[in-house]
Amino acid sequence: MPVRKCQTTFVSGIDAAIDVVGGKWKVLILWALSDGAKRFSELRRCLAGVSEKMLIQHLRELERDEVVHREVHHAVPPRVEYSLTGLGLSLIEALRPLGAWGCDHKTRLEEIRNGSASVAGGAAATSPSPAVPRSRTAPS
Repeated sequence: MPVRKCQTTFVSGIDAAIDVVGGKWKVLILWALSDGAKRFSELRRCLAGVSEKMLIQHLRELERDEVVHREVHHAVPPRVEYSLTGLGLSLIEALRPLGAWGCDHKTRLEEIRNGSASVAGGAAATSPSPAVPRSRTAPS
């Protein structure tokens, strides 16, 4: 029985990109492969907390999208390596500014998420943000 492919139409470029890297582990898999080919076990060690099932699933999806190349070396025992394709390398270049932003703001985000950021200190420590409308309450 032939495999049916679903027709996919993306709304925008960001939609297409997010579809490829969506998921908790995909960007981290790509980042781990950015410094060269890795075997499955090496990837698993690089990504503490990922289950074998999720790693396999994400690798298959990245391979389907031609971002990751899977090479089987016929040896005893068989060896499989994963590496980035040209498309994957271009995706890494697109992700570098996002990684730089994360490095620049990591400490502040940790403070916010851990509840240790003060409101007054937070306003001075970050760049100005667009005004957020205040909620209106009905007069009493």
